[in-house]
Amino acid sequence: MILTTTPTIEGKPIKEYLGIVTGETIIGANIWKDFKAAIRDVVGGRSATYEKVLREAKDGAMEEIQTRAAQLGADAIVGIDLDYETIGEGNSMLMVTCSGTAVRLH
Repeated sequence: MILTTTPTIEGKPIKEYLGIVTGETIIGANIWKDFKAAIRDVVGGRSATYEKVLREAKDGAMEEIQTRAAQLGADAIVGIDLDYETIGEGNSMLMVTCSGTAVRLH
């Protein structure tokens, strides 16, 4: 399946618009990850732990959007938008949402 943030795919005309599809993932950051990230904040540098969690959440949301598009018979999703938010008490949860338009190409 072709995935793109652009509204069209060069050289591949859209035959049919099948509708908006979404994917959501919510992941909790545990106390150990918070502790390691706090140390990283003090000494500087990137937090590989949080980067891994972000990647896992994004990948989960993208898998979900592809599954939903495939159920509609799509072979591409155009106009994909990813959003990241923290939610929950003390912002302890990371939410990643993505949306796009499922399409069938010529």
